[in-house]
Amino acid sequence: MRAAWWKGCLAAAGLVVALLAPTGARAQRGIAGPIYQPNIDALIDGGEAWLERLEAQGWFLRGQFTGIVQAHPSFRSPYRGEASLNPKDETRNTQSIDLVLGRRLWDNAEIVAVPTLTRGYGLSDSVGIASFPNGEAFRLGSRDPTLWLSRLFLRQTIDLSGDRVLGTDPDPMRFTGPLARERITLTIGRVSVWDFFDDNRYAHDARTQFMSWGLVGTGAFDFAADARGFTDGVVAEWEDGRSAVRMGAFRVARDVNSLALEPRFFAGWQALLQLERGWSLNGRPGMVRLLGGLSRTRSVRWDQLTAAQLAGETDTSGLRAFRTKEMAGLNLEQELTDTLGAFARIGWNNGREQNWMFTEMDWSVSAGLSLTGQGWERPGDTVGLAFNLGGLSPGHRRFLEAGGIGFITGDGRLNYAPETAIETYYDLRLAPGLNLALDAQLVVNPAYNADRGPVPVLALRLHAAF
Repeated sequence: MRAAWWKGCLAAAGLVVALLAPTGARAQRGIAGPIYQPNIDALIDGGEAWLERLEAQGWFLRGQFTGIVQAHPSFRSPYRGEASLNPKDETRNTQSIDLVLGRRLWDNAEIVAVPTLTRGYGLSDSVGIASFPNGEAFRLGSRDPTLWLSRLFLRQTIDLSGDRVLGTDPDPMRFTGPLARERITLTIGRVSVWDFFDDNRYAHDARTQFMSWGLVGTGAFDFAADARGFTDGVVAEWEDGRSAVRMGAFRVARDVNSLALEPRFFAGWQALLQLERGWSLNGRPGMVRLLGGLSRTRSVRWDQLTAAQLAGETDTSGLRAFRTKEMAGLNLEQELTDTLGAFARIGWNNGREQNWMFTEMDWSVSAGLSLTGQGWERPGDTVGLAFNLGGLSPGHRRFLEAGGIGFITGDGRLNYAPETAIETYYDLRLAPGLNLALDAQLVVNPAYNADRGPVPVLALRLHAAF
């Protein structure tokens, strides 16, 4: 690694920390159930009491900031295509700010809005690695700060039992306080599919845990989303404290990885079903989640795209038709000791049609460990180590071998090999809700190409919230 690259990376990281360290904080542990902490008093005297009074009046307010600086050195690359990772030294950064605003409407009902401010780009504009190394970076980046509404939904909870429980991970998109142990929850509006599906205690939040796309979620599952990662939909959930059933129907992108959503809901849609079951192994909690889905998009089969590529046809719009992609995922988590936990995911899709919204991966296997710092008297710190192995269907592979370009991968030619992403991080708790993480990744066969890489990627992440 050249000295110039290291100096640039450290200088940029230092600038982010210097500018943003004073921000208020809450720590998150999973998109579907993040932790927040009473910490705003560190910035505003009496702020926490004011937030409590706000909740008593039927409102809640929370917020977060995440800044990531990420870089890679030059790497082996005998050729490159339109969707290749830049083989030269590169440094990019992303920032996001969320405000979570909630209003109680009637008994067990609330409306939640999350205005979001984002800025920055992923490495090479988020192409060239299927398990992309920054979960805060999507294909739609911006040089200037961009304000938009990431979530706006109505939620109704129906109590089915009189006993109430307090979750171990308080959700910042809910009012504080216990919930009925057995309940049905109905949600409709603009959401992230990951708010409800594919959750994992140890690997589901790029803001505080692993950052690689294949570790934040199941890589081979084409989750419904626009180019920013959000969509419109309706979700029904039943939970009893140990088991859960979640069902959802969502809008899909109108074009491959587009910001616009398909306007004809009954023509293009995604339907999901997730079954969950908890257990105790030697007194330690564990969980299994089985996720199945159908995604109907106006896409093209890989064999059709390959034939068009070999014939030199650039306009394939006439080949588009509404087709259904079947998908499945298995998600496991297990507490091993008071400080150590393990997780694993397996994912699959039919591999016939184009990948449409998340990334380009037709099968995936991931696993890892998460260790908190009680052993070295840093209980608020976390160390993680994990890998994701992803691959392509035969039809998808032949398209890239013929010189085809996807929305994430495409080097102009292909010496196929499964892509492996290995990630480790140390997340340091600076103060309640204020965390700084050092992250290192190694990507072998980026974009499934054995002719390129391997690529080491380093990152510095600052997360602050209240």
